Amino acid sequence: MGVMENPRLKVFRAVAELLSFHRAAEQLGLTQPAVTLHIKALENELSVRLLDRTGNKVSLTPAGRILHRHAMAIAEIISKAEKEIAEAAGEHAGELHVGASTSIAQYVLPKLLGLFHQKFPRVRLSVVSGNTEEIVDHLLAQKIDIGLIEGPALRRDVKTEPFLADELVLIVPAKHAWTNGPDVTVEDLKNAPLLLREHGSGTRRVLEMALEKVGLKKPFPHVIMQLDSTEAIISSVEAGLGIGFVSRWAVDRRLPLGRIKKARVTGLRIPRNFCLVYPTGPGPRGTPGAFRQFVLEYGNAVSVEDESAEQLVRK
Repeated sequence: MGVMENPRLKVFRAVAELLSFHRAAEQLGLTQPAVTLHIKALENELSVRLLDRTGNKVSLTPAGRILHRHAMAIAEIISKAEKEIAEAAGEHAGELHVGASTSIAQYVLPKLLGLFHQKFPRVRLSVVSGNTEEIVDHLLAQKIDIGLIEGPALRRDVKTEPFLADELVLIVPAKHAWTNGPDVTVEDLKNAPLLLREHGSGTRRVLEMALEKVGLKKPFPHVIMQLDSTEAIISSVEAGLGIGFVSRWAVDRRLPLGRIKKARVTGLRIPRNFCLVYPTGPGPRGTPGAFRQFVLEYGNAVSVEDESAEQLVRK
């Protein structure tokens, strides 16, 4: 939220968007009574009720909907002004809305954003996560400025750009028979209880294409569960519910715990790239453009074994 924006409007926007005083307070770092006081002061100033509160439910009044529309426009103008002023001074500022697929959001983004914030402290970051399909939808709806996804976007109205190498690896419970025997075959996979990501997941799309190339066609015979995150698959494998394919960025951090192990499948290797995604046409400019360039440099500077990207902050 812009530092130049009226504090009461900031609070009102948060409540109007979240329809919750409690969640707005958490987002803004305020107490719930403070949020209530801001809203009451704004209603008294305008001599009109902006929000209806019935029990735990919050809704906008007709006047509230009007103010919300204008408050959003004001916030956008202020953010644009901050960005242009900062860029005129050779800096970057304002809000940057980033979308990230779930595995990237969990295992790559925290460090990347931490380094980016060190280099561009005046940029206020907000992040949404979801599967690849959801991130592309957010991008095209202009809810985010730029996205980071795990699989092909399959859309002509967006452009993807690889920034970091990854690989899908097979994980099994620590005491599974495949951990001590010879390499697993594709025939073995046909009869194994398989845990998959949900439809719309970039990870699932990459996995399906790879398995089809080695002769394992959809529908896979023994899919016992579809899950909405890499962590859910890892936890389910740890619990002995089945086997699954996950990003090596995720599994290499869990192997030392001893509850899962990797298994090799003869003739099957599933490399992929994490990708930036943005609308087709001229590349991102301003703060989104600076973020794109930073992400590309980060990808060039790190690997799974050696995350030596702190040098980017000093450039």
